[in-house]
Amino acid sequence: MGVLDGRTALVTGGGRGIGAAVAEGLAAEGATVLVSDAGVSVDGTGRDAGPAESVVAGITSRGGKAFADTTDITDFAACADLIDRAAETLGGLDVVVNAAGILRDGMVFKMSEQDWDAVVSVHLKGTFNVTRHAAAWWRENRGGQYRLITFTSMSGLQGAPSQPNYAAAKMGIVGLTFSCANALRNYGVRSNAIAPIAGTRMTQGIKGGGSMDYSDSNVRLSPKNCVPPVVYLASVQSDWLNRRVIFAGNGRISLMSNPVIEREIVSASGTWDIPTAFAEIETSFKEAVLYPNIFDKPPAS
Repeated sequence: MGVLDGRTALVTGGGRGIGAAVAEGLAAEGATVLVSDAGVSVDGTGRDAGPAESVVAGITSRGGKAFADTTDITDFAACADLIDRAAETLGGLDVVVNAAGILRDGMVFKMSEQDWDAVVSVHLKGTFNVTRHAAAWWRENRGGQYRLITFTSMSGLQGAPSQPNYAAAKMGIVGLTFSCANALRNYGVRSNAIAPIAGTRMTQGIKGGGSMDYSDSNVRLSPKNCVPPVVYLASVQSDWLNRRVIFAGNGRISLMSNPVIEREIVSASGTWDIPTAFAEIETSFKEAVLYPNIFDKPPAS
């Protein structure tokens, strides 16, 4: 018996990396899974049915239930067909996992319009396309325990310098996820995001850089280590959890804080003059920005 017995799930980007690990993990816990992956290269070019079919073959060989799909998620109309096909093939649609993605890295002062558009189209528009049609299906079939699971990134949450397109799209996904959490909760949907860290083909370009070992030998960064919180979010037990970001990987599962007011200045009159605003901003905000850890603050002279 698995914790997802009887549940149905669509996983985009399910042919490789974290998406494949998620599809396999959901199936191992009893879910029937539609593995959707266009089989493109890291930069989004080409097309290959092989990755999705290979993941499905592995799942079925272990006794699981899975089906392959190669929909281009940047195509709005095609995603409408994808959701209808998923619901019909699986016998319902309890869970949607948006894990598809590509990379076209570059510093913002060198990035081409084409590289910006391609990454935003797959990550942000693609997540919207799938989510929009799934939301319509859930609204028409209310009464279930539905789950929307998106994938953001620490690249967006922290602002990776060489990934302005990827970072912007991933932060956009957080906003979309939170909006859906508020808009769809009355239809039985819970909407949360995963911020993963794992060694995949997308991290191959940064191997040997920094302090993180993304090589295949580092089992802590296996894509499989990102799966447990996704399985939990996909389960009926997660009904209490909505509008949050969960970090997963490297042996950690972390609840990220939502944006909150850290410090605030208030004008008694409701308006500000420039000199007063300058003075109050520096007095109230500067220390928190420069010395977020109180122990970093230099001693008073």
